[in-house]
Amino acid sequence: MDGSTWGDAPSDGARGRVVLPDSSPRGEPPGPGVLELPASHGRRHLVFVPARATPGTALPLVVLLHGSGSDPQSVLRLLHDEAERRGMLVLAPKSMAYTWDAILGGVGPDIRSIQEALDWMAERFRLDRARIMLSGFSDGASYALTVGLVNGDVFSRIGAFSPGFLLPGPRTGRPSIFVSHGLADPVLPIDRCSRVLVPGLIADGYEVDFREFADGHTVPREMVAAALDPLAG
Repeated sequence: MDGSTWGDAPSDGARGRVVLPDSSPRGEPPGPGVLELPASHGRRHLVFVPARATPGTALPLVVLLHGSGSDPQSVLRLLHDEAERRGMLVLAPKSMAYTWDAILGGVGPDIRSIQEALDWMAERFRLDRARIMLSGFSDGASYALTVGLVNGDVFSRIGAFSPGFLLPGPRTGRPSIFVSHGLADPVLPIDRCSRVLVPGLIADGYEVDFREFADGHTVPREMVAAALDPLAG
């Protein structure tokens, strides 16, 4: 896929663009706990609501993208406890196919689905617009980097746990970026992935916190904590 796929398409969804609507919650927010959010084509997104969510509290939001062949339930387990501890909302969407649309060569269906989920969140929760993070693991990390840089005016932070690549495209804003990768990763080897990606991002002027750890294709709890801490306020 080349950069023109992002820039020349007729709709915002096909450009990879999302919008964070003004938060206008009415009444008590749903939750706490894990909620199911019905989505198109029979998919189910998940939303984690921390115990401290109240109508008057503006909360950080982490959009968390699963890896290839995985699902929202699996990836949400990575952040659940740390998000509760910090009082953060987590939205874990489900891709339409086994992985995310841009990775399969086209942009649009998953972006539109994420937009619908953001609309749903804004109607029910008071979101802290300065603390919105896009994150993911494996293919989800690659998609988070790609979409996060396109939407750097929406996402103030990007968290990429073991990313494989970054697709080219237009960029907006200057989100801070967290990248972690295992030294013994057999799926996406660090030398071919993050150790190539990170220097390029730094050369482009982004603030990148890059952390290597002695393990494989996984997300240690301390990496999750390091990624989320700047959003805790």
